[in-house]
Amino acid sequence: MPPTIGFIGLGLMGKPMATNLLKAGYPLVVHSRSAGPVDALVALGATRAGTPADVARQATRIITMVPDSPDVEKVLDGENGVFGAMQQGTIVIDMSSIAPGVARRLAARARALGGTMLDAPVSGGDIGAINGTLSIMVGGDSGAFADVKPLLDVMGNPERVVHVGDEGAGQLCKLCNQMVIGGTLAVVAEAFALARRAGVDPAKVREALLGGFAQSRVLDVHGDRILNGTFKPGFYTKLYAKDMRNVVATLAEHHTAAPVSAIVEQLVSATMAAGRGDDDNSIMGKTVMEMAGVKD
Repeated sequence: MPPTIGFIGLGLMGKPMATNLLKAGYPLVVHSRSAGPVDALVALGATRAGTPADVARQATRIITMVPDSPDVEKVLDGENGVFGAMQQGTIVIDMSSIAPGVARRLAARARALGGTMLDAPVSGGDIGAINGTLSIMVGGDSGAFADVKPLLDVMGNPERVVHVGDEGAGQLCKLCNQMVIGGTLAVVAEAFALARRAGVDPAKVREALLGGFAQSRVLDVHGDRILNGTFKPGFYTKLYAKDMRNVVATLAEHHTAAPVSAIVEQLVSATMAAGRGDDDNSIMGKTVMEMAGVKD
């Protein structure tokens, strides 16, 4: 019988990820701040846990998927947290997007308590979470990675579940991912703005570019959202803004110049200032187009 899996954090991403584990036949113990998603998973066969510590008492493979570093610290090392009740040999898989330094510190804490922690952030948005096709970038012990890869393969594309390196490497990789997405998104929006200002249909420009070397997932998915003004969140702008703050801090830590990412961080700040934090992060493209004087 498959091992019981603990899952903490059933938000926009966590709920479909947990659902896919249930569908794959894994017994699941779930906990989240909001009762609604827990009720929905329990209706599908999961077991409810009152606290993260309660999850740790019932499972030795525990996944966390929460918004930010302080949230991960709270569910793992806070009052009634996982670490207070963690069984020997437990593997904690944090799939949140947090600062690499926090991931390393929490992994050291888990190790001191007789467990192992992997940092395994994801890319692919809610579509990837629903379809079980996420890209998953993993940092930490290679043996623990091999142990839990079957779980990760359920939530992600097995060919894109990659062990990147030691503790914190998964989170560093996720920051690199956000840098690439942000830079590409900004330039896609700039290209659309130029086309619109020059009297050329940007939808036709996108269609042509998708057949050439400029083709990308950002041009395909986010480009469509920009052109159609559909910004239902697949990944909240406010969470992307958090990731870009971690990017800036990590760049400074390693004395790495990144002028393009610095501009992207300012575009994200402008988007947040416009009250768009609860929209999909692709709405940053709308901010760029507005700066170019292009209106809907």
